[in-house]
Amino acid sequence: MLQLRGPQHLFDRLFRSATLFFGLFILLLLGGVAVSLVVGSSAAFSKFGLPFLWTDIWNPATERFGALVPIYGTLMTSLIAMVVGIPLSFGVAVFITELCPPVLKRPLSIAIELLAGIPSIIYGIWGLFVFAPFLQAYVQPFLIATLGHIPGLGVLFAGPPFGIGILTAGLILAIMVLPFISSIMRDVFETVPPMLRESAYGLGCTTWEVIWRVVLPYTKVGVVGGIMLGLGRAMGETMAVTFVIGNAHQIRTSLLAPGTTISSALANEFTEATTPVYTSSLITLGLILFFITFIVLAAAKYMLIRMQRQAGG
Repeated sequence: MLQLRGPQHLFDRLFRSATLFFGLFILLLLGGVAVSLVVGSSAAFSKFGLPFLWTDIWNPATERFGALVPIYGTLMTSLIAMVVGIPLSFGVAVFITELCPPVLKRPLSIAIELLAGIPSIIYGIWGLFVFAPFLQAYVQPFLIATLGHIPGLGVLFAGPPFGIGILTAGLILAIMVLPFISSIMRDVFETVPPMLRESAYGLGCTTWEVIWRVVLPYTKVGVVGGIMLGLGRAMGETMAVTFVIGNAHQIRTSLLAPGTTISSALANEFTEATTPVYTSSLITLGLILFFITFIVLAAAKYMLIRMQRQAGG
């Protein structure tokens, strides 16, 4: 044993140094991305200043640019994706872990995970040629005829049924984030000790009471982490959104109207940027998306830390 302590100590030091290098490399890479975005956006900020953030004009011909429309589209499509995707993901995870027959559990789990492997451009093509025409022919006319006449709420479903638009992009994103959120929820639900479930059922709890009072409190940290992972996925999606959002630099109150996001604007216009200000404005959009994602993930991390402290208390 004494003869092995020397080599083992050396291997431990090498392993510790290697992991430290990888950790510092990630921080260095992240810092390099941030610095390059800041440098690239300097021309736009020097010309437009902070009003670039809340200006809704995007006119390459006159070189007048503003980020409000892409920011609005990014936030709205992500919000729709979360409103639709979180309940669906929760239902799928609960069904697989609590209610699904054993013979269907593994096939359903594999099918959900396969959705995450489909390229985003396939989602975009399917959304443009199949999903958007279906929405235009059946769903959007129904929304206009019913919700469109409700005071206050009707402005969100006013106008003609284009098929493509903010709502369509949000629904496509909801389908895309479903496998990520549901897989994490399913995995954390399965970590609940069977004794806790059996004890709750023994006390006379229903299935919903077991889920709400036992499973969710035990796994809330993992559930929130999965939701935030899906949110980050939705905010950064490019190709699928580009196909179905309409790519119009305008803000309308109706969710049925076309719009744009930061990612779709970059995908559509970066190759067309021929002037330094135009290119810098697009890079500034990337910097804004970088900071939005960073703020969302930082807030999620802070929330998880608080939840862990409360659970420990």
